[in-house]
Amino acid sequence: METIYKQNLFQGKTALITGGGTGIGLRIARELSTLGATVILASRSEEKLNKGVETIENDGRKVISIPLDIRNIESVQNCFSKIKEKVGECHILINNAGGQFPSLAKDINQKGWKAVIDTNLNGTFSMCQEALHSFFKESGGAIVNIIANIWNGFPYMAHTGAARAGVENLTKTLSIEWAKYGVRVNAIAPGVINSSGLQTYEEPFRSGVQMAKEFNLTGRLGTEAEVASACLFLLSPGAQYITGTTLRVDGGESVFHPFMPPSPHGKLEPILS
Repeated sequence: METIYKQNLFQGKTALITGGGTGIGLRIARELSTLGATVILASRSEEKLNKGVETIENDGRKVISIPLDIRNIESVQNCFSKIKEKVGECHILINNAGGQFPSLAKDINQKGWKAVIDTNLNGTFSMCQEALHSFFKESGGAIVNIIANIWNGFPYMAHTGAARAGVENLTKTLSIEWAKYGVRVNAIAPGVINSSGLQTYEEPFRSGVQMAKEFNLTGRLGTEAEVASACLFLLSPGAQYITGTTLRVDGGESVFHPFMPPSPHGKLEPILS
């Protein structure tokens, strides 16, 4: 497992990663486990959980999996109860689980809108609150919320754009309210990432995503490893003075300007993939 961080950086730490069975969540979990952390994967899908566990065990690391539906408060509470039972402690929470579907705002029905808001915003809040009451209030901790590039609106994704914007504001609020408990709360806003999650979308949306590299200052899509690297930085001792902020991992996507459009240069290829 490739990593830019020193070995055993997270030795003695326990990290819970929601949506940890695949994609960005799994990459974060793999790096944390490689660096000594005890990782707990949580997901609604038993199949994805099993695949995630298999991947980390193939890395030669130990891993725990817990079924979790972040939209259901009883499931959230049960997750933290199982962590107390199996591990006894938790120091890190990565809120990576989420879900959405491409649609113009005019076509989103109430059921679809509420489902996405409930997952991405309400579910994230429930996880944060339960982590505080179960562990962080007594011993401190670190939370990283994975959101999205919401800065210029989110066409075809109005529901998730609204939810992720709410999480971005929630991140700031919790960082203020929970600082007295020794809890740091930050967020990461990935741009278009070449992740396994892209495969959940149908054409032509998937082709449109691939075209996004033409409007990126690096001339390419991001990698799961680059998001994971940013996440680990925010969790590391090097970020102890950082809280309430959102780190954009988007290759300049959010600052693209039509007066100076991106041009091909091929100089910013990923170091880690």
